[in-house]
Amino acid sequence: MANVSTLRFGAQTDEVTSLLRIVNMVRSGEAVTRPEIGRVTGLGRGVVAQRVDRAVEMGFLEDAEYAPSSGGRAPRTLRFRTERGRIVVCALGGLHIHVGVTDLDGTILHEAHRAWDIATGPEQTLATATTMVDELLAEDDGTAVWAIVVGLPGPVDFDSGRPVAPPIMPGWNGFDVRTVFEQRYGAPVWVDNDVNLLAAGERARRRDENTDLIYCKVGTGIGAGLVSHGRLHRGANGAAGDMGHVRVPGSEHVCRCGKTGCLEAVAGGWALVRDAHAAIADGATGLLADSAASGDELTPEVVSRSAERGDPLAISLVQASARHIGEAVAALVNMFNPSVIVVGGAVASAGELFLAEVRHRVYELSLPLATRDLVIRTSENDRSEPIRGGVDLAREQLFEVSLPRWFADGRPTVAAVRGA
Repeated sequence: MANVSTLRFGAQTDEVTSLLRIVNMVRSGEAVTRPEIGRVTGLGRGVVAQRVDRAVEMGFLEDAEYAPSSGGRAPRTLRFRTERGRIVVCALGGLHIHVGVTDLDGTILHEAHRAWDIATGPEQTLATATTMVDELLAEDDGTAVWAIVVGLPGPVDFDSGRPVAPPIMPGWNGFDVRTVFEQRYGAPVWVDNDVNLLAAGERARRRDENTDLIYCKVGTGIGAGLVSHGRLHRGANGAAGDMGHVRVPGSEHVCRCGKTGCLEAVAGGWALVRDAHAAIADGATGLLADSAASGDELTPEVVSRSAERGDPLAISLVQASARHIGEAVAALVNMFNPSVIVVGGAVASAGELFLAEVRHRVYELSLPLATRDLVIRTSENDRSEPIRGGVDLAREQLFEVSLPRWFADGRPTVAAVRGA
């Protein structure tokens, strides 16, 4: 049987390959008894027993309850030891920080959320975020952190973990976010665009469907996460899906990125707040005007809630945003041909009022073949969505991408995952 040195850093012998596969089969639920593993892999009973014993010895698997009998002796099931490590997700939005700690199966053990302006800058923001993570880990039992995922509300070079010219994040361009977390927690870190985390969460709900989907987030800003055949599509440099800065013909609004006429400057949450203030100054009345007059801050969420409650100004703003979003999404539908479009974010929380307008424009402007089986719906509006999506991304990177590099160590290390 192979010793640790022959397993190290992806030495892909037949034994190592089958051992890795068995661990992942049990982890994913593809096969959870020794007879099932034998049937799926074609390995003999003795070989399966050797591989399973090795995985148990290394701490990845353990025997669990008995499976139902099919006529003979009931087989013992195996379970992946999800309690051995923790996954930390830190989802940074334009106006909030959301952190969570889960086990290796994605069960959320602790989470926290607080308001925060991302424009405060990277040093203060990450100091606040890591303090929140420290507080959650202090509530835990001391189990080692195996992976950390950080979501940022702007373009990210996934390979380096650095934001690239993010429009709403002054001071963040090129900042080494990954190293801040890796040095503090001694665990591998992946940094991605926040919408990719949401798309990964939707992918996890359809893990067996090999889905092509678009997650379109319409919040303070606008972005899209693309999943192709079950894989996140980031493009050559991580900029895929950045639809918020597509030019809207005829628009002269200046965007926060410095350009003129971007979709975000017309249909994003901050643009709706801007237009609401302008309309109120021109004499508009109703719920939004009353909120502003009472000193309440107008936010994208306030606009959406007011639209749901029938405020004419809010309805007109939300519907106008949805029309522009629908036109942009229609172009993506023609190029990408997804099976599912999920629309989420603060503005989209207006629900059917927003979604009906998006659907109308998409079906009007897209090719019939591209929309023949297309499903367009709103997100689950689950507050923990970014955490669940970050966990899915972490599990993909740990067990589907980097597992051969760290398996021999019994747990992932920064050096092994990075191939150092």
